[in-house]
Amino acid sequence: MRQLSPLGLVIPFAWIITTLLPAAGQAAPPDRRFAATDPDEAGDDFAYQGEYAGTIVADRRRVATGLQVIARGDGKFDAVRFRGGLPGAGWDRATEQPYSGSLRDGVLVLHSDAGGTIMADGRAATVYDSDGNTLGNLEKTLRVSPTLGAAPPPGATVLFDGQSTELLEGANNYDESLLDVGVTTKLLVKDFHMHLEFRLPYMPYATGQGRANSGVYIQRRYEVQILDSFGLEGVANECGGLYRQQPPDVNMCLPPLTWQTYDIWFTAARFDEEGNKTANARITVLHNGIPIHDDYEVVAKTGAGRPEGPEPMPILLQDH
Repeated sequence: MRQLSPLGLVIPFAWIITTLLPAAGQAAPPDRRFAATDPDEAGDDFAYQGEYAGTIVADRRRVATGLQVIARGDGKFDAVRFRGGLPGAGWDRATEQPYSGSLRDGVLVLHSDAGGTIMADGRAATVYDSDGNTLGNLEKTLRVSPTLGAAPPPGATVLFDGQSTELLEGANNYDESLLDVGVTTKLLVKDFHMHLEFRLPYMPYATGQGRANSGVYIQRRYEVQILDSFGLEGVANECGGLYRQQPPDVNMCLPPLTWQTYDIWFTAARFDEEGNKTANARITVLHNGIPIHDDYEVVAKTGAGRPEGPEPMPILLQDH
């Protein structure tokens, strides 16, 4: 089969939001399924969540520093401070410090068990040592993937252009020319290069696999996980992971409601005439322009993927 040119896809994630009525005299419990697809509907905590960058004093010199702040609902937050800068933008991939805290009179106050405090107002954050001395200031930053909005090259097969869904099975246009998850390509693929753009909902009460879980199932056999893993460790079942098989080299997940990109190069497994596998599938993935898998050899199907075989199969954009 000929090699396919890049495939263009734009996929938002839609969720059903339900409201539970409390008994008389009781406060309404938080809706653990709450999901916002519009910043205007995300609530007050959303303004504090995100990425901050700047420099602080460490070891008697100024050191580039990144900070990721994750909303947990009801004014509670977790955060991670990175030495060298943000993941994919200077972080030394070794030094990180966790924090947790809450809002106090409109100011986010975060503390670390290792010592030190961070105070943020949604536009900037100030880092203090354990004695209350100011170490430096970090500014809120909004990163944009360098491949966002990439134009299809000549000869590309465009699976979704904002209007036509004739190349997709089960397609549902969500809103404003966007595509909802839960679709399968009519195109059967072997070797290809794919460009994908996606946006995750804001789900502050959800945790783990409940936080915007989906995935790109190549040939319905091999899953590149999609999940709101912003600020998390970056393991094999989080965003960018080859599900349960290989974690991303770095967690490049941006905050929810930010447009993100995958650029995927895939070489299908090879089989002889008797159906015996002679070579494993291989994959290279850029997440928001940063390599997270470099010609990785996929030794078997991932998770609930279909069994490996020589026949080409479609790509499933999973709705989990």
